[in-house]
Amino acid sequence: MTNTVSSRQSASEVIAERLYQAGCRHAFGIPGGEVLAMMDALDVAGLKITLVKHENSGGFMAEGTWHHDGAPGVLFATIGPGIANAANVIANAWQDRVPMIVLTGCVPALEAQTYTHQVFDHVKFLEPVSKAAFRVEPGTAGVLIDKAINIATSGRPGPVLLDVPVDVQREMSDAWYKPRFRPQSAMAPAGADLDLAQGWLRSAKRPLLLAGVDVLTQSASDAVARFCVENSVPLITTYKAKGVLDEAHALSLGGAGLSPLADKILLPLIQSSDCLILAGYDPVEMRIGWRDLFAADQNVIDISAERNSHYMHQAPVNFTGDIAATLSAIGAGSVPEAPWPSDEIPATKSALQELCFLGEVWGPAAVVDEARKASPAGTVATVDSGAHRIVLSHVWQCDAPHGLLQSSALCTMGCAVPLAIGRKIAEPDRPVIAFVGDAGVEMFLGELATARDHGLGIPVVVFVDEQLGLIELKQRGSEMRNLGVEFPGTDFTAVAVAMGGAGVTCHDRASLNDAIQTAYGRNTFTLISAVIGRNAYDGRI
Repeated sequence: MTNTVSSRQSASEVIAERLYQAGCRHAFGIPGGEVLAMMDALDVAGLKITLVKHENSGGFMAEGTWHHDGAPGVLFATIGPGIANAANVIANAWQDRVPMIVLTGCVPALEAQTYTHQVFDHVKFLEPVSKAAFRVEPGTAGVLIDKAINIATSGRPGPVLLDVPVDVQREMSDAWYKPRFRPQSAMAPAGADLDLAQGWLRSAKRPLLLAGVDVLTQSASDAVARFCVENSVPLITTYKAKGVLDEAHALSLGGAGLSPLADKILLPLIQSSDCLILAGYDPVEMRIGWRDLFAADQNVIDISAERNSHYMHQAPVNFTGDIAATLSAIGAGSVPEAPWPSDEIPATKSALQELCFLGEVWGPAAVVDEARKASPAGTVATVDSGAHRIVLSHVWQCDAPHGLLQSSALCTMGCAVPLAIGRKIAEPDRPVIAFVGDAGVEMFLGELATARDHGLGIPVVVFVDEQLGLIELKQRGSEMRNLGVEFPGTDFTAVAVAMGGAGVTCHDRASLNDAIQTAYGRNTFTLISAVIGRNAYDGRI
């Protein structure tokens, strides 16, 4: 494979070449007649084509690669049902701020006026859940792929669709206009707002920083960690931003956003801060209890990638743009005189840990705790949506950014296994473990075959409770009938073996620890059933 092309290129080759230049090395999807030319060009340019079992999974695998190399994920889908299958993961990328280029094919313009089989307007279909969507007209491929990468990676990232008609994909030219987007240089803030922010930090007795997903999209994790350590500022993160500061650090209070029990500890802390800094905090990840989380007269500094139009909160001082440069400017020469009573942050950290049930003999927290003990430092975990995600997001300690991958804004099910596959494909030597509910793994069971086909030694830990635990809790809490939330169990061990993997069933910590350590050494997936029983999440979230 090579990224060297002749001077005369097709539209597909121009698109593929530019993606390679942007750092993309993988593309995920399912072939169809309308995308064959595009796929061939991607392969020639140097992007590895990975066949998936469902386009929705392909998008999550593409996201998994972005978490490793920072290049936009690439998803391709064929006409009609192919791109329709991908709607969920495109909406997920839009809400979870994932840069993604979505490539699809459509029939030529004239044919679209006279032929209807599988034909609908892909652009109109996806515009509501994309950052942008374009149909590539003759002569525009060079401009539009550059524009797509620019839009997908700038500000708050997101998915951009390029719908390329079959005839345009093969259009040849030796005079393509191929601009090259160059990001703006980082600019630090100045003026009265900066003076005010510096003064607040300098005099603060209770400074606190809340970091979110924009920190990851701007690669500002080191800057946030350095700011917290140098200024003795405790850190709370959203679930997506876990690991921005090693969660074993005394200043790290872990992730927040979905647990009412944790909120009872963290929200009063936030409301008592006399200098609250929101660094890349995007409340798209948070539940309604995080709306208007501070008082109108509180000293709050909001540093975000884009102007605040969500109105989940409004801060008195706002900086838009580069998070690292802004934090550096605010902290320049300013160290709080005596931040926090000596015992308050350790006591808060201990109170959060007590909520986790870490010492239980067996149950959801024991599963996560033992999995963390069985996994090497630097392990990347992925987790599906459900009650187990809330427990895991507080129990699993991340030692680095991008250490826990999940759908934290859209909260879509069926994401953990494909996220793990994409992450493992991008960096084969990295230990990766997936956590799923028994209902979630059944949604996209076929992707286990993708893990098998690529020889990926991924432990997949299944929380077996034979119910939709989070929804059952809500149903019961509202004194509603038990309806549509429970189901008979599946023998996942037998399923795993039938699909070419390994299967283990565990009822205790010791067997789980052994199963996970063994799984990392295999050249196929291991489906590990951790049987916790029904109503296992009562009193935990």
